[in-house]
Amino acid sequence: MAGYFSNHSQFQTRFANAASNTTTTTATTTPAIPAETRPRPPTSRHFSTSVAHPPHEERDRGVDVPAPLAVHPLRNTWVFWFRQQRAPGNKITNYEEGIKKIASFSSVESFWGLQTHLSRPSALLPTTDYLLFHAGVRRPVWEDPLNRTGGKWIIRLRKGVADRVWEDLVMGVVGDMFDECGTQGEGEEGGWPEICGCTISVRQSEDIVSLWNRVDGDAKVREKIRDTLRAVLNLPPSTIMEYKSNNAHFNDATTDSMQDKSSFRNSAIERMPSIADAS
Repeated sequence: MAGYFSNHSQFQTRFANAASNTTTTTATTTPAIPAETRPRPPTSRHFSTSVAHPPHEERDRGVDVPAPLAVHPLRNTWVFWFRQQRAPGNKITNYEEGIKKIASFSSVESFWGLQTHLSRPSALLPTTDYLLFHAGVRRPVWEDPLNRTGGKWIIRLRKGVADRVWEDLVMGVVGDMFDECGTQGEGEEGGWPEICGCTISVRQSEDIVSLWNRVDGDAKVREKIRDTLRAVLNLPPSTIMEYKSNNAHFNDATTDSMQDKSSFRNSAIERMPSIADAS
């Protein structure tokens, strides 16, 4: 997993030069205790040997203890995943084998703590995917109970713009900017938003982002998601958008990802109308 993170948070101790800054003290007459008989504090690989006073004890001793930082919870818990195919000739045959969980977050603070340490898409090797799904999705695959009745909007990007688009999409999803696009699930799927998650797939000649929704049988919901996605990403009029179902058994789609084993092939292409056409 180390290859997917930047090294912005390398730890540098402020005590590195302590030895050179200390002053020499005069020797005392107290005889030194031989090293082999000098008492040593107990060690443990589970616990620290230093004594830390609880905050209330610090306050009782008159020590100023900073107030805990406020945490801003998100409406849902979200999980970052990544997937990287192996080199040609050694390609992973089982898609799920290549999916690895990075971390989950449920607050604004924990989101930024993770986001700032993830490598940008432009720094990833081709055939690498980032996947972001809410915690109700057990695995970010078509067959997941919350994904199998839905589909995804797909946008293909030229090289060089993925970093900005991916960041805007992630913040739009995490920030509930798609909340009005559909109703909350009922029954087994109760409480989960219409948007299941989003992905970015880094490829040799292009980058592909997709936004997954829970139910694709309602054309009005799909259109609302499409229009909101255009606004969130500030897409130009020439943008081509595609939609593809995960499982045509649950809707009237002619093809689906589970049928042709692909998220992006044979998707329905939709072009945004030009200003001339709209007038």
